Amino acid sequence: MNKIKNYINGELISPLSDSYIDNYEPAAGKVYSLIPDSDERDINCAVEAAVKAFPVWSVTPAEERSKILLKIASLIQKNLDKLAIAESIDNGKPVSLAKSVDIPRAVKNFEFFATAIIHFASEAHIMEDKAINYTLRNPIGVVGAISPWNLPLYLFTWKIAPALAAGNCVIAKPSEITPMTAYLLSELCIEAGLPAGVLNIVHGYGHKVGKAISAHPDIKAITFTGGTKTGADIASIAAPMFKKLSLELGGKNPNIIFADCRFDEMLETTIRSSFSNQGEICLCGSRIFIEKTLYDRFKNDFVDRVKKLEIGDPNKPGTEQGAIVSKQHMEKILSYIELAQEEGGKILCGGNRVNMDGRCKNGWFIEPTVIEGLTHTCRTNTEEIFGPVVTIQSFDTEEEVIEKANCTEYGLASILWTENLTRAHRVSAQIKTGIVWVNCWMLRDLRTPFGGMNSSGVGREGGLEALRFFTEPRNVCVKIEDGL
Repeated sequence: MNKIKNYINGELISPLSDSYIDNYEPAAGKVYSLIPDSDERDINCAVEAAVKAFPVWSVTPAEERSKILLKIASLIQKNLDKLAIAESIDNGKPVSLAKSVDIPRAVKNFEFFATAIIHFASEAHIMEDKAINYTLRNPIGVVGAISPWNLPLYLFTWKIAPALAAGNCVIAKPSEITPMTAYLLSELCIEAGLPAGVLNIVHGYGHKVGKAISAHPDIKAITFTGGTKTGADIASIAAPMFKKLSLELGGKNPNIIFADCRFDEMLETTIRSSFSNQGEICLCGSRIFIEKTLYDRFKNDFVDRVKKLEIGDPNKPGTEQGAIVSKQHMEKILSYIELAQEEGGKILCGGNRVNMDGRCKNGWFIEPTVIEGLTHTCRTNTEEIFGPVVTIQSFDTEEEVIEKANCTEYGLASILWTENLTRAHRVSAQIKTGIVWVNCWMLRDLRTPFGGMNSSGVGREGGLEALRFFTEPRNVCVKIEDGL
């Protein structure tokens, strides 16, 4: 059985414990590889390597760092098919989705930050007849990056690319549930000639590896994407140590549909925004609000389309809905479907585990589920489910839907459908989310800030925001001599 290795100081090595964790293929429900059960000792080795590498990497010209990152991007592109298959096996998502979204985005992440660092500029301020102020931005040092299981390589590279581009050395932990593409990336980094110790990838459990990263005194910043509770745990360790923190956490995103929308385009996009990646995307619109005059038409057409979604083996070209990432997560989703019924919800379609034939007979599959009849304040409508489950509710007025949309502790993203430009601007300004998509979903410009409000996170990723996070600003004030 394939044993994944840690990537420390430029080499692929076994964990010091010589212990391993079972890695499951969700579609088959069986172990197919082993993951290092690393601990604090492995993190200490990784940090030692990073500290040693930092003095050289931090002063390597931006153009040279850019070339290496572009080489990594090129190798990811070259190995796109291999990486997409690995991502599908590890995560349960359709291969077609990994090929069209996950792996291409990983390429873009490296390309974007490799070129952005060349054009990164700082500020200057003149105090007339007194002084000139300018800002230096230097890499922080050794930083920690902890990424989730839903978009494994996509979000892993979203964190490490800007950190490396800015001149930092990185200790990275992929999710123990989906570690394979991070392991394959470490092989590509060796091939690309990334200097030893600049990037270190340590696999293992969050309570061991993640906690050790958060607590290590030589790791000066933490970037994390994952659940809100885990984010709070990381903050409780890192914040008292005055580490910089970027936390991209959960979401319970509203999808607001006004009667004047372009119906066909809205319906097609709403299918995607509800059930892409089996609903295991923090940006999915899990609460759908429809203006009352459009409600019946939407419900009938939406449910009809959802029933036709093809659930199956992620390897098959026609599969639209793959497997849930783990048995534990599948059981969590099913428990929320039961809760929705206890809270008075009516299941319009789905709601059940799917029993497959053939190699997927033991896999973890759930029908895409649509529920109506719930109050907007119930647990089903306020707690993150993170699966193929959406609720639908009607509304009469803007004021009503804004109140309902803002009723959760989360504030990551929202979707708004209307042809009324004035309304679009008005509602967008009142929705308490870090991202508002108007007449679209998942349309991303990597130059824009990404992140949420309230329990959806702290800080922003993307574009210059990421490069600012991974650097320390220093103001230099130079006095202007009299007469000059």
